[in-house]
Amino acid sequence: MQQLPIVEVKSKLLDRLTKNKITVLVGETGSGKSTQVPQFIWSLDRDRERIAVTQPRRVAAINLAKRVAEETRTELGSEVGYTVRFQNASGPQTCIKFLTDGMLLRELLLFPTLKRYTTIILDEAHERTVVTDLLMGFLKNLVEIRHNLRLIVMSATMDADRFSRFFNDAEVLYVQGRRFPVDRLYLNKPVEDVVDATVRTALQINIGEATGDVLAFLAGQEDIDKATDLLNDFAGSMPKGAPEMVILPLYAALPQAQQQLVFEPVTGLKRKIILATNIAETSLTISGVRYVIDSGTHKVKVWRHDLGLDSLLTMPISKSNAAQRMGRAGREGPGKCYRLYTEEDYLGLRPQSEPEIERCDVAFPILTLKSAGVKDILRWSWLERPSKGSIMSALTQLYALKALDNNGDITSLGRKMSVLPLSPHLSVVLLEAQDIGITAAVLDIVSCLSIENLIMNPHPDKRDEVNEKRLPFVAASGGMGDLIVLRNYMLHYKSLASSEERKAWCKELYINSRAMSNVEDIRKQLERYLKTSQSNGVPKSMKNFDDEEDRSGYYAKSDLNEQIVQCFLRGFVANTALALPGKTFKTIATGQTINIHPSSSVFGRKVDAVMYTEYIFTTKAYARNVSPINLEWLQKIAPHFLGRRSAGSEE
Repeated sequence: MQQLPIVEVKSKLLDRLTKNKITVLVGETGSGKSTQVPQFIWSLDRDRERIAVTQPRRVAAINLAKRVAEETRTELGSEVGYTVRFQNASGPQTCIKFLTDGMLLRELLLFPTLKRYTTIILDEAHERTVVTDLLMGFLKNLVEIRHNLRLIVMSATMDADRFSRFFNDAEVLYVQGRRFPVDRLYLNKPVEDVVDATVRTALQINIGEATGDVLAFLAGQEDIDKATDLLNDFAGSMPKGAPEMVILPLYAALPQAQQQLVFEPVTGLKRKIILATNIAETSLTISGVRYVIDSGTHKVKVWRHDLGLDSLLTMPISKSNAAQRMGRAGREGPGKCYRLYTEEDYLGLRPQSEPEIERCDVAFPILTLKSAGVKDILRWSWLERPSKGSIMSALTQLYALKALDNNGDITSLGRKMSVLPLSPHLSVVLLEAQDIGITAAVLDIVSCLSIENLIMNPHPDKRDEVNEKRLPFVAASGGMGDLIVLRNYMLHYKSLASSEERKAWCKELYINSRAMSNVEDIRKQLERYLKTSQSNGVPKSMKNFDDEEDRSGYYAKSDLNEQIVQCFLRGFVANTALALPGKTFKTIATGQTINIHPSSSVFGRKVDAVMYTEYIFTTKAYARNVSPINLEWLQKIAPHFLGRRSAGSEE
């Protein structure tokens, strides 16, 4: 710890941090800012100081808390702890608490003055997540009200001037990092298959380079799973003398126990090959990494408010991302960074990634602001304000969900939605499920929807065989669509006695077994959350939460299916479409023409109207997770929304 650059400037740094109400601290990669600054502040007065440190990602919050607990020789969960979604390892005695930015935002909504804290540290502010931007706006105002609150905004890149201006010209401090030299290696020409190029590069490193672990950055879970399988296939055929490869995936949807494996050292002639998303770009120090493979891509969600379309796109990273990735190879010694793109392509990258607030659906931020009592959304303290079109689209969505009334004010339902750790749409669904007493059934499906790439697309050669094995689960849905099929999968999975049976069944049906185990974990977490978050007595659905009659058998009961679909319709009323001649549909909200995705159980069926939870664009616009609906349900559930749409279309 004493070797960290930030320790050498501790006294000077503390002098400035204590004199300033707000400080922007730029700490280069390897400076030690994430672990040491909270300890510096705590050392001022261990009895009084209470520090909250935010991280954009849960894996960073958890591992930083563990590291600081070790360094302070305290038990994790006592003086040093963490809080992430569905998991709390902190208590009244906690002095340094690491938490995701979403959890601090939730605390701020419940306790607007955050009086339990003396210092708030916003770490990794350069990532510019929506929630971090919201926190900066709220805390800017809160620091003016609370004279005994200190705010430190920490960033690893040189975007400090923007933060300083936003916080009324706050002082900017710089701390140099500890970096060993890293050789950058570029390709002569672009590659066609990034996954294949990553695997080949990892194999070449394993055969030709000295000891040291490999960290490969890929765009998303699907690419990582493919690369994991390919490398495992090659693992047994390495030349004599080459290290044994230990293949470890790392992405947000992975269960925490599997995420932690990347931090475990390997012994003997072994080498870790870690396949990660940009989750490993910042904050996390994975000991032993000397080689980085940078695919040059990452996945980002892009929202088109004019179409109501949310697409998960694979896009080029920024120069800032590339620098962060390269820095992972030089934390403990000299390293190499293999960039799977040309130097010319690198020079063409944008300097910084586009802030999430500019490209995402802002329904959640708007609901948060309304819950906090903000009346004038446009004039609020935005670090970077969304477009008026995005704001109007969000207000329309929230009105359709009955989170806002005719005057644009938040409703009692909207307040309940704002503190649930889910999107507004799924929050409405769960609250509706509580009201009508089908929480257990709906939780099965919500948990499945929380995971990407749960149901995989089989190879064309096996598609017919796999579809035949899936057919009983589709037939048991009673024609009610993909949400019920998802629950049938979940019920059957839980009915299998052993992990071996579960893995074998998942393999047969091309269901991601790693993701399915995480679905079960998320369901348990959500169940605990719902049981403990009811302050006004036990709701009707909670009294029969574990009713075996509701959850027995391999398939969802047919008399429950319509209730489930209507419950989801309450949250996804804007995601509805009417049939057109042929196989296309026209969305009720925007008039956009869409198609049912071929993987859907509703594909090719003649239905009058559908609801869907996901809308993607590849070669054309597709609806996924589709359920047939009755037009009378729409009129019953959302007459306010349909009436407004009809009026708008006539104009």
